Amino acid sequence: MTREQLIQRTTGAKRLQMRGQALKGFDFSEMDLTGVDFRFCDLRRANFEGATLRKADLSFASLRGANFAGADLQDADLSFSDLSNSNLNGANITGTIMNFAVVTAAPDPGRTEPLTLAKLLQKPGWGVLIGMFMSALAVYGMSGIIYFSSQIATIKDPVLAQFYRFLVTQNMLLGATVFLVVWSLSSWLDHMFKALWKRHLLASIATFIAIIIISFVAFMWLGKSAIDVLMQRPGFGRDYVPSWAYMASYMLVANLFLYILRQGRQLTRKLSEQEYQLLNMEKLKTRAELDALQAKINPHFLYNALNSIASLVHEDPDKAETMTLLLSKLFRYSTGRDGSMFTTLAEELEMVKTYLQVEQVRFGDRLSFEIEGGNEVVNAMTIPQFLLQPLVENAIKHGISKRAGNGCIRISIREEADWLCLSVHDNGPAFAESMSGGYGLRSIQDKLRLLYGDDARVELQNEPLKQVCIWLKKSKLIVVSDKR
Repeated sequence: MTREQLIQRTTGAKRLQMRGQALKGFDFSEMDLTGVDFRFCDLRRANFEGATLRKADLSFASLRGANFAGADLQDADLSFSDLSNSNLNGANITGTIMNFAVVTAAPDPGRTEPLTLAKLLQKPGWGVLIGMFMSALAVYGMSGIIYFSSQIATIKDPVLAQFYRFLVTQNMLLGATVFLVVWSLSSWLDHMFKALWKRHLLASIATFIAIIIISFVAFMWLGKSAIDVLMQRPGFGRDYVPSWAYMASYMLVANLFLYILRQGRQLTRKLSEQEYQLLNMEKLKTRAELDALQAKINPHFLYNALNSIASLVHEDPDKAETMTLLLSKLFRYSTGRDGSMFTTLAEELEMVKTYLQVEQVRFGDRLSFEIEGGNEVVNAMTIPQFLLQPLVENAIKHGISKRAGNGCIRISIREEADWLCLSVHDNGPAFAESMSGGYGLRSIQDKLRLLYGDDARVELQNEPLKQVCIWLKKSKLIVVSDKR
């Protein structure tokens, strides 16, 4: 298949499916591949530079050495794919799923590292010679400063002393002006001109004009009176270096500063890009951990629910049928989330109520439950999905099932200052003093830590009631007016 044929297939297609295709080295650059299905494809060394791959499915694909530079991989699925030596520089990986993917960093093949002054000075040969030359100039310049400062302080001739003060002041003003001009124009030149020679030419012209102006002002302010007197003296000024040589040195300094400033911006930009990539990778890591926790909670719940149905199939088919219908309702809740990690408190409570109805069929009169508290605003707050269900499941497993008599579970929602408290109480045996929680409780603690840090906590209490409390800062919870 050629690139042109693929473009024709993607035009107008809602979801392009190319599962299991051999597309090694194919050029997908700048193409819109939103929602494409590339599962199990051989995409080694494929070029996706600048391509749009939002919500694309590349799971189980071989992407070794692929180039995703500047690609949009938002919400793409790269699970179980081989991304070793792939290039993700500048790619948007917000929400990208990389569960169990093999990822190793690779340098950008189309990007060369800028040659900075620091790197140049470390090189043998030319680097050493340039370093020696710069060091010699610096020492020579310091020696000149010391000499003229000494002359000004010790010379007996007041006219020469004034002339030396003029020279020192003029050179200090010119040095400051050269840097100020280049610093002011550097960003604008980088933005307006791609050609390097144009930047340096314009910087040189601007520096030349500024030097002429500053030199004239300094001459009229400090130097004219002294120079007029000295010009009357025999032999004064005959052996002086021509002015063009000084001007050339100023141009050289200006262009050197322009180079250094540009390299400094490139280094800063590179660091910012790396920080952005690290931030995206951290978000990706958190999302992967949350996905893993979610995946473990669902089978854990399903296992217990199916056991409950199995125990009633022969004893009470009607109850088994009721439980199956309730379980299907739970399936719609857990599988119809479109990858979202959050739900409203009202929907979470509805799911927990359905779960308790399933268990109530199994336990009969031995189990009763109630849900109290909450209001319209609180119920519209978004919380992590499956936050309360593991607590209710533990209350039944370790509380109600241990009682010979009737058991009661009460779910309470209350507000205290900036905190929202969700508590699950049961009248079963008290928590052991050394209890640290089973998987369900640990998964909730891990999920809250990843999502909220110190703005959420879990407490186990035996007094005044046996209950598990989840505290969430309300300022961290989003309130939705209409969640569909």
